Amino acid sequence: MPITPPPGQLLGSGRRADVFEIDAAWVLRRDREGGGDAAAEGTVMEHVRAHGCPVPRVRPTGSRTDLVMERLSGPTMLQACLAGTLDVAEAGSILARLLRGLHAVPALRATDPAVRVLHLDLHPENVILTPGGPRIIDWSDTEEGDPGLDWAATAVVLAQAAVAGDSLSASADTMLAALLDGPTPLTRTALTEALRRRGANPTMSRAEVELLESAEELILSRVRSG
Repeated sequence: MPITPPPGQLLGSGRRADVFEIDAAWVLRRDREGGGDAAAEGTVMEHVRAHGCPVPRVRPTGSRTDLVMERLSGPTMLQACLAGTLDVAEAGSILARLLRGLHAVPALRATDPAVRVLHLDLHPENVILTPGGPRIIDWSDTEEGDPGLDWAATAVVLAQAAVAGDSLSASADTMLAALLDGPTPLTRTALTEALRRRGANPTMSRAEVELLESAEELILSRVRSG
């Protein structure tokens, strides 16, 4: 069984995991909570990558908490927007293109042709802008299902930021408008489920959960106006 290399320098931390340096080519993402399945996540990543989806390469570790993956160079989409090197409307359009590309990939297990691989957490902090183009990271929430749910999940994250009333709100609103500018598979049923999941996420603060009703109203207004 492969053995996970010991972690080196801490490169970054998210809500649920830390990323450590291994060498110039690879990093180790370690789940702090122990509730994920890194092996299954890596299998999905390799599946979608084989079908042209832009994700990092991965190496098996035999661990449920550790995922060894390709080290990427470049800022996150959020960092690029904050630095002014990426227009926020273009960022929304990129997210839409990434979702459409992902949902062109056949499911790994399901035989229903309407079912697709879903990321379910595709937002500006989970896209790395490498010299070779955007790469999607953090597949810990991945499932197979209705593509509309994936669109709804991304829309909820952006709308939640848009209604927060802080320095990022205007940019998030513009990004949301660009994301939904065109036909999407987002339905009211998918949106309701995405909101339910977001509200049940244990990493959400009470203040963040309280924004979801306003986020829903904003999304519906954008869908109707589109």
